[in-house]
Amino acid sequence: MLIGELSERTGVSRRLLRYYEEQGLLESTRSANGYRVYETEAVRTVRHIRAMLDMGLTTQVIAALLPCARGGEDAPLDLEMCPSLVVTIRRELADLDARIDELQRHKGALAAHLA
Repeated sequence: MLIGELSERTGVSRRLLRYYEEQGLLESTRSANGYRVYETEAVRTVRHIRAMLDMGLTTQVIAALLPCARGGEDAPLDLEMCPSLVVTIRRELADLDARIDELQRHKGALAAHLA
């Protein structure tokens, strides 16, 4: 399928699809006229990328997790417990906890000025 069809089927802009490809998250081939051509599997891949982005993961982390992603085109994301997956998820959770702690400190400091 061409990039326009992939965009329509996933609701993701052509610009973002090209970005995902630049980041190594999505693959295409080129037709004789230079157009990007995607396999039908790309719909599932894009949906998995979007689900992981919604989890707050970076494209670098997503690249590492994509091989562990399961689920059909319309199925929700399911992550198979690949060897590096548990380590990656624990690291991401620790980073989130640290950011939440920092935001709580900022909130407290700002709230103190209102009191």
